[in-house]
Amino acid sequence: METVEIKKIGVEEIEKLQQIGRQTFFETFAEVNSEENMKKYLKTNFSNDKLTSELTNPNSEFYFAIRGNEILGYLKLNFGEEQTELKDKNGLEIERIYVLKEFHGSKVGQLLYDRALQVAKKHDLNYLWLGVWEENHRALNFYKKNGFVEFDKHIFRLGNDEQTDLLMKLMLK
Repeated sequence: METVEIKKIGVEEIEKLQQIGRQTFFETFAEVNSEENMKKYLKTNFSNDKLTSELTNPNSEFYFAIRGNEILGYLKLNFGEEQTELKDKNGLEIERIYVLKEFHGSKVGQLLYDRALQVAKKHDLNYLWLGVWEENHRALNFYKKNGFVEFDKHIFRLGNDEQTDLLMKLMLK
């Protein structure tokens, strides 16, 4: 079996990001959300304009998990003012870690998380934080296993549905 590589990506890979982003989000949430809300979210949040803006923002970084020529998952990180909530220059937000369903349990998510941890340490940041849907028990268990603790909540809007995300933090120093 080939090694999984974690590779930083740029705007030239927007179509691949759009594809993996839509597919992994759909696989993760389609069963428990309406088709209308899913379509609206996928269209808006994975549009060429939105992804181009995110990929060219110096305060965001994207990484693919790749084995051979196959993209298995991806990671999005936000620094400082680009963070969705805290906007703290001393913290790093993991906005997204998504892995194709067929690779769940194969440590791809852990490799992506490990890259986030490396980036935070390289920038000498105090903590990592993220938001995760309170009903996404697989993700909650993953983050708890990696030492994250809940510190707050916020509302995540998926179409016309308001959902509660748990905000979790891992102190690094």
